[in-house]
Amino acid sequence: MRALAIAATGMNAQQTNVEVIANNIANINTTGFKRARAEFTDLLYQVERMQGVPNRGGDNVVPEGAQLGLGVRLAAIRNLHIQGTLNQTGNKLDMAINGGGWFQVTGPGGETLYTRDGAFNTNDKGQLVTLDGYQVEPAMTVPTNATDVTVNDTGQVFATIQGQTAPQLLGQLTLATFPNEAGLAAQGGNLFRQTTASGTPVAGVPGDPGFGSIQQGYLEDSNVDPVKEISELISAQRAYEMNSKVISAADDMMSTVSKGLR
Repeated sequence: MRALAIAATGMNAQQTNVEVIANNIANINTTGFKRARAEFTDLLYQVERMQGVPNRGGDNVVPEGAQLGLGVRLAAIRNLHIQGTLNQTGNKLDMAINGGGWFQVTGPGGETLYTRDGAFNTNDKGQLVTLDGYQVEPAMTVPTNATDVTVNDTGQVFATIQGQTAPQLLGQLTLATFPNEAGLAAQGGNLFRQTTASGTPVAGVPGDPGFGSIQQGYLEDSNVDPVKEISELISAQRAYEMNSKVISAADDMMSTVSKGLR
C-alpha cells in the first residue's frame, strides 16, 4: 500500500525538522548564531490519468487529470542571516557588526574563514585572535605597554600607549560580504567557509555602503526566538503524529483485507 511509504517520508521529514529546531534551541546563547529552517519539497507524482488529452471516443479534452503524490523530501536547511540583538559586554576586545558583513579570520592551513562572532582576545604575542586562537584578518598586534584599545565605527583600531598622548593606529579591520550568504558552509566554532554557492567575497571597510559598522564592547546575540522555536516544535510534533496515524490506518486496512481473503 502506497500510503505506508508516503507517510514514512512524512515522518522522516518531520524528524529532520525537529533536529533542526533542536539545534536552534541548543544554540540560543551562541554568539552570532543564525537560526536554520528546514525546507521541504514534494516527491514525484504518479500519473493515473493525464489531463489535457482527448477523451476516449470523443474530441473533448480531459480538464483534470489524476496525479498521486509519493511523499515529501528535504530540499535544504537554510540559515537565516538576520541581525541578532547587540548585547553590551564592556569588554574592549568584543566587537559586533551592526549590519551586513563578516569578520575574516585565518583558519587551519591558512584558509580564510568568516564569522559574525566578534569575541576577540590577544594571544601571547599580542595578536588579535578569536577564542579558538585563529588570527583576525588583517593581522594586527596590540603592544604590551598599551593601556587601552579603541575601535571606531569604521573599524580603525587604536591603542593608547603609556607615556604617549596621541593614540597609535594599529590597523584597519575589514569586512566581507557575499552574493549569497545562505550558500556559506558552516564549519563549527561559529566559522563559515566560502563555497561556489556563496559566491566570491567582497571586502570593504565598515560603514561603507553594504557593510555594517563596528560596535566596540558589544556582541551579537543569537537570532533564535525561543517562542517561535517552541511553536515550530509543536507543529512538527503534531505533523509527525499525524503521519504515524496514517501508517496505523493503512496497516489496519491491510489487515482487514488479509483477514477477508482467508
